[in-house]
Amino acid sequence: MARDEERGMSLRRKIALAAVFFFFVVLLISSLFGKKGLIEIYKARKNYETLVQEIKDLEAKKSRLEKDIQALEKDPEAVEMEAREKLWLMKPDEKVIVKKKENPR
Repeated sequence: MARDEERGMSLRRKIALAAVFFFFVVLLISSLFGKKGLIEIYKARKNYETLVQEIKDLEAKKSRLEKDIQALEKDPEAVEMEAREKLWLMKPDEKVIVKKKENPR
């Protein structure tokens, strides 16, 4: 009878250890792959870094455009240069030479 009780305790211990092991496996899997798991945190951090860099690039572009706007508002030469480059405008007595682009093959 003592031996039966020993086997019962041994079986109970095995079941308890298996349950604890299963719990830790589930906890490990959920901490890695769950909604707020390590993999999601890593992806979110990468996305955050990408967005921060994009913000810096857009702020630099905004600064350049603001400088261009100020130059166009205050400097008539800047307006003339923009008109010549973008609209192909020229003075009446000017001749414009246009180079043909070579086809790269």
